[in-house]
Amino acid sequence: MHDDTQLFRTVHIIASRFAGQPVPVVMEALTRYLPQAPGISSPEIRRIAEEISVGRDPSGL
Repeated sequence: MHDDTQLFRTVHIIASRFAGQPVPVVMEALTRYLPQAPGISSPEIRRIAEEISVGRDPSGL
């Protein structure tokens, strides 16, 4: 449970800082700062990056 909270907080922080940025920029930030978590694959990171790129915060926070 603690790892999920850290994951969502990290996505929220990246969404706040990188909203509207190009997908590759957001993907780089996600790849660099997301904690290792099972089920987080490259396609999932891209999907999250696309959401952030258009100004959405997929963390739910």
